Amino acid sequence: MKRFGLFFMLSLMLLPAFAQESLKIAGIWWNDKKTSKIEVKEENGKYIGTVIYINPAKYINGEPEKDHQNPDAKLKTRSRLGLQILSGLKFNASDKQWQDGHIYDPDNGKTYDCFAWFDADPNILNIKGYVAGIKWLGRSTSWTKVTK
Repeated sequence: MKRFGLFFMLSLMLLPAFAQESLKIAGIWWNDKKTSKIEVKEENGKYIGTVIYINPAKYINGEPEKDHQNPDAKLKTRSRLGLQILSGLKFNASDKQWQDGHIYDPDNGKTYDCFAWFDADPNILNIKGYVAGIKWLGRSTSWTKVTK
């Protein structure tokens, strides 16, 4: 019984550390081309990312680009501004990665499975999108934390 109590107390002490680690992904990030800012936040235990800024140089006739490459004809006229492009990421503490997510690439209209991680720099978020469950069959991108 004492072992259970000790284990329980240690678990309670480590829980905030895991929560803090999982929150590192939350924030506002520049995409790799520095043309858009994506806000990543926790929603129902998973992380999502939404485009909150598009460089005005990318506007067409004074409006943000549309989602022209979307395979759904009904969605081709929606704005890329406000578009949720990242969804479903869950933090895996043992791997120190956010996994089981999806990332939408508005440049080609395709959605990929994805995972995210940090290397040494906590201001660089690495994301890899892949197909058919084959992680080496994909493409990586790095987003940079927005600093004010």
